[in-house]
Amino acid sequence: METGRIHSTESFGTVDGPGIRFVVFMQGCPMRCRYCHNPDTWGAGGEARSSEELVKEALRYRSYFGKNGGVTVSGGEPLLQLDFLLDLFARLKREGVHTCLDTSGICFDESDKRYEKLLALADLVLLDIKHIDEEAHRALTGQSGAAPRAFARYLSAHGKPVWIRHVLVSGLTDDDGALRRLKEFIGELRTVEKIEVLPYHAMGETKYEKLGLPYPLKGVSPPSAERVRNAEGILKGNG
Repeated sequence: METGRIHSTESFGTVDGPGIRFVVFMQGCPMRCRYCHNPDTWGAGGEARSSEELVKEALRYRSYFGKNGGVTVSGGEPLLQLDFLLDLFARLKREGVHTCLDTSGICFDESDKRYEKLLALADLVLLDIKHIDEEAHRALTGQSGAAPRAFARYLSAHGKPVWIRHVLVSGLTDDDGALRRLKEFIGELRTVEKIEVLPYHAMGETKYEKLGLPYPLKGVSPPSAERVRNAEGILKGNG
């Protein structure tokens, strides 16, 4: 039985995969996305909890899952704690629960055979593509975008259902040229079931203040409804 570092849980999630979901937020992330609204998940800490304990907690809400719901593991970055993730998903699958992984793919390494096990245990992957351009990805997150792109291709090659997510930030990720290049990349993938454009919001600013951290996007406004529609049109092939 594995033990993981858990930031928090949500019992009635409606935006992290299909249906009503029990969401587990893992502690720790190697990225420092400028628009991140959960800086409290970055470093060490969190509560040590066993996979068995979390499954028992999730099953208390099973009646709400219906036909489409289940459990989503998010972060932070869940792939930092891959052994725990595999154990948790294996226990959930034995209970017949739909499993969903919300990740940036930043930790992916195709030589790590544990990812073959992950493919067998995750029913759906929500893949956050931060930016399609390498230089812009590094400036936005502090990390290369090579691993996320490789993970997307890996999931496609192995037939794993994927929802692509892209956070839209004015002046950073809403460039039409970059959006079209992202659309081309998504078009190379065979298993994308859905594309979600997530408008940036500044609700995490107070967390930075409490942590004594400067807020990277101070003064940046959420994108207009027109820009959100524009991005959706490009990425979903309607514009």
